[in-house]
Amino acid sequence: MDQRIINLFDEYTHAPLTRKDFLDRLAKLAGGTALALAALAVLEPGYAQAATVSTSADDLVLEDVTWPGDGGPVKGYLARPKGKKKLGAVVVIHENRGLTPHIKDVTRRVAQAGYLALGVDALSPLGGTPTDEDQGRTLIGQLDAAKNLNNYLAALAYLRARPESNGRTGCVGFCWGGGLSNQLAVHDPKLNAAVAYYGQQPKAEDVPQIKAALMLHYAGLDERIDAGIPAYEAALKANHTPYELFVYPNVNHAFNNDTSPARYNAEAAKLAWERTLKLFKDKLA
Repeated sequence: MDQRIINLFDEYTHAPLTRKDFLDRLAKLAGGTALALAALAVLEPGYAQAATVSTSADDLVLEDVTWPGDGGPVKGYLARPKGKKKLGAVVVIHENRGLTPHIKDVTRRVAQAGYLALGVDALSPLGGTPTDEDQGRTLIGQLDAAKNLNNYLAALAYLRARPESNGRTGCVGFCWGGGLSNQLAVHDPKLNAAVAYYGQQPKAEDVPQIKAALMLHYAGLDERIDAGIPAYEAALKANHTPYELFVYPNVNHAFNNDTSPARYNAEAAKLAWERTLKLFKDKLA
């Protein structure tokens, strides 16, 4: 697909671009409305086709849970392997559309790898993740950043207190969630491992607060996020913070999201996931 179309979709996903404006610009780039709709079919998510772990998987226990947050209860999707106790625990942090079926699937993947996994619904204070993704994107922008961070810190505390937990915690986040994964590393000194997929970097002056081992995955074509890499890496090196940083060449932002065929890259996603699970094995077992 024309890289300009993918870049436009990235702008639509992350900037205040209305769907009408997006579709108008997409039609011009694609060469007409019919071709624009064809492009849209491989840009927008197809959850059912991409699910890799069934909601009826007989090796997992799945449940909807809540815990006290900053100003009210927070909802989440908890997954854990059957018959295992004292597991490392992982908070899964969604993209800027909420706790979608894709992120629930990722939560189940983490659980199948042997961890107590919690997909947090950041939109809980606003009624929860809607089925309309555009509405979810709008609601994300209405969250109180400080309260949202507190809700995720509370999620980590909730996991540590679960009877299945061994007390060691990590997080993995994607896009909006990748940035939040970095923020959890800054603000939770008990965090053992933090993985950020194409996430916004924290301020350099906040890096000395990081105690967790970091793994940072970036897409080579993601100019918007990659612009922040040099300052972040310089601060990590200056503070002797344990980290691994990988840039996957010729892939797009959201390369791990297998519900969006135009941006998904199976090879990069597989390698990044293998690296992620190795970090969790090293730090959370």
